[in-house]
Amino acid sequence: MSRYPEPTLAEVADWWTTGVTRIAPGEVEHRGVPVADIIGERDLVSAMYFLVLGEWPCTAHRDLLEAALVGSMDHGPQAPSIAVARMAATCGIGINNAMASAVNTLGDSHGGAAQQCVELLNDVVGYAEREGVTIDDATEVVVAIWRERSPYLPGFGHRFHPIDPRRGPLLGLVEAAVADRHVAGRHLTAALRVEAILAAQRTPVPMNIDGATAVIYAELGIAPELSRGFFVLSRSIGILAHAWEERSGGRRNKGPMPPAILPTYRPSAPIPDVSAPPAAP
Repeated sequence: MSRYPEPTLAEVADWWTTGVTRIAPGEVEHRGVPVADIIGERDLVSAMYFLVLGEWPCTAHRDLLEAALVGSMDHGPQAPSIAVARMAATCGIGINNAMASAVNTLGDSHGGAAQQCVELLNDVVGYAEREGVTIDDATEVVVAIWRERSPYLPGFGHRFHPIDPRRGPLLGLVEAAVADRHVAGRHLTAALRVEAILAAQRTPVPMNIDGATAVIYAELGIAPELSRGFFVLSRSIGILAHAWEERSGGRRNKGPMPPAILPTYRPSAPIPDVSAPPAAP
């Protein structure tokens, strides 16, 4: 007897039930809106916001999200994902494979800081609301808790830039949106307070691109994990640009270093043979 009963047609149709897109012969609708009514009428960022979040953004929210996406597009071959894209593009694979190879390097260490910073800022705002304290006081408490786990706070400090050139323009847009009451500004206040706490150290640690975009994602109410998804979409543009440029150069099988430079060889300890029987006592 089969473990599962024969499915009905309705059960098969319900298997991938979705409220995102409906298709039928000659019809495509995104969240109930015919795609023909979106094409040529809405910009890509607004359409993306609508498809993912289920509502059309106001102009201010669209502009903030667009700014975050533009700011995160690329950081050159210094970024591991971009370097991987360029190497993969020389290996005889398709452009989609090169892009996928690069996207798959975006994890907690490279590409996850914005998500983690949104979590940090949400913790601050949540603590302030629960305890009825100011954002400044909540930040002191939450930063102390986070620093018990790690001395590093996500979204602050950059291995290359003493001051990230993307921070100022992005935060300026958020400040303008707060002044016009398009966003509340509580996450911005939290981020600036974290930055002030870190500035009081012997070596200041200013906000980086991940922190600045995290402020935008948090102010827009975007879930932390989803903010990483938006970052991946943004960085995919830079990945595509670099993969295509490298592909157009004609070089084959390009490694991480010029052929004349060899990696340092340092002999390691012998690897024990775990298959050998244990020695007699």
